[in-house]
Amino acid sequence: MEIQKLYDLDDIEFEDIAIGLVRLAKHIPDHEFFFKINQNNDLKFSRKKDLIFHGDYYDYYFPRFEAYHKFTKTCFTFISNKSSESKQKKLQTELFTEEENIKFLLNNQVEVQYILHSSEQFPDFSVILLPENLVFPIQDYTLSSEEELYQIIQYYE
Repeated sequence: MEIQKLYDLDDIEFEDIAIGLVRLAKHIPDHEFFFKINQNNDLKFSRKKDLIFHGDYYDYYFPRFEAYHKFTKTCFTFISNKSSESKQKKLQTELFTEEENIKFLLNNQVEVQYILHSSEQFPDFSVILLPENLVFPIQDYTLSSEEELYQIIQYYE
């Protein structure tokens, strides 16, 4: 009896993820930002377990906030783009290492404060009313499956 191969992992095409990039007009603490969002919405964002990224020399912690929109049955997650803390695992002995004690999930978007992700394949971020004069419009961004953040989001989903 011959075993039939159902699929080949090399042939599987991973779909891109649509996310939103959130830039603040002025710096305010996380708790104050989400307090203002919760005031304006039916959504109630709350802090979830931090997203943890394991580097060679540091473990990085990124705050994560989540809410469920009952009408659209969608879960929205804000992830801080900049690590809030890092724990050193071992001493750096090399002169030119690329790892520092602060990490950005999107290295090419350091001016972005939060990455907004949805459980939907084609998310509608317009259901979240953001505080006026505090946030720039949400920028749509597509993550390809080759990007490091894609794998992280898939793991935490």
